[in-house]
Amino acid sequence: MAGRPWTILNYSFRSFFLLNGLFAVVVMLLWILTLHGIGGWGLPDDPALWHAHEMLFGFAGSAVAGFLLTAVAAWTGRRPVQGSALGWLVAAWLAGRFGMSCAAVLPSELVALLDLAFPVLLCGLVGREIVAGRSRRNYGIVALTIALALLDLLYHLGRLAVVRGGDWAAISLAVHLLLVLVTLIAGRIVPSFTGNWLRARGVTSLPAIRPLIERVVIPLTATVGLADALMPGTPLTGGLAIAAALVHGMRLARWRGLATFKEPLLAVLHIAYLWLVIGYVLLSMAAFEFFVPRTAALHALTAGGVGGMVLAVMSRVALGHTGRALQTAQLTVIAYFLLGVAVVIRVGSSLLATSDLSLLDLSATGWIAAFALFTWVYWPILTQPRVDGRPERPPGS
Repeated sequence: MAGRPWTILNYSFRSFFLLNGLFAVVVMLLWILTLHGIGGWGLPDDPALWHAHEMLFGFAGSAVAGFLLTAVAAWTGRRPVQGSALGWLVAAWLAGRFGMSCAAVLPSELVALLDLAFPVLLCGLVGREIVAGRSRRNYGIVALTIALALLDLLYHLGRLAVVRGGDWAAISLAVHLLLVLVTLIAGRIVPSFTGNWLRARGVTSLPAIRPLIERVVIPLTATVGLADALMPGTPLTGGLAIAAALVHGMRLARWRGLATFKEPLLAVLHIAYLWLVIGYVLLSMAAFEFFVPRTAALHALTAGGVGGMVLAVMSRVALGHTGRALQTAQLTVIAYFLLGVAVVIRVGSSLLATSDLSLLDLSATGWIAAFALFTWVYWPILTQPRVDGRPERPPGS
């Protein structure tokens, strides 16, 4: 059974979570080697821009594909995207990573075509499934995937000198687009998972949802993102950022996170979301010039908020969708810890504004070790059939 060739293409979480773990290791290793002047022969003339693009559209993009296409099947009741359709999406993601890693030696137009294939195909598949499933509640998800593809297009138009500054503008906007997506998804899964766990233990005090906060949090997150991307370092951005920190903080405080610290699989979701609160506080301080560089805020939001949520969601979703008990392996707990340390060091190095690469090396080592451990633990989980024997493919599919 384990050797069936279709297993890895049976569900998007299988292929893309595995690729995510591997790529997280490779892309960070390449980045650190480049900072030390080693390798990087095929990278573009601005390695920092390449690093930002690949962390957002490559690393986060694979996690988005793995989670969304899995979740959409549950939301719509349709069978999951699998087999050849999923295979083409995987191939498109791989083609994009190849093109971006060889951007210095390939024609820029070819690099753009290779890289754009993945987000365009992803929004097409997500849109098809949600519209065909008449899941009106999730039309916003379609809009977010379309926006991701458009931002990748803007990036390449900037690299092709068609839109001046479009590359860095796309990076700034993509950061906040992913934060909107994290805000949306976390609001659905964190209180739900926490509530289920507490109820199973007879706890009556459950996560609370305040309708006013839920109506405000996503528009506010999007607004502060636009302000930071278009008007960074202004009082308006600072005011919006501190408002976002307060709203996210109030939202998180009602999710009963402190009650979950005996269960790392849940606690890590709350900790990842806490990085959004910290990141927006730092972003506000940076905007008001309170001795905090903007890079500290951005790494708190991206490495802590997005990276932490990616690792947390992947490790839980993979267990639940393969028929396994929701129990955290010891190595996975170590991976959570290492990623947390890596983020603290990375944010701290920005706050110190030091040019010493040793802190970056240490942070990168923690990141690499965290995702290497995830890949080691979850490789058999993601590549082998469900342990409960239930089929993942409908008969005759």
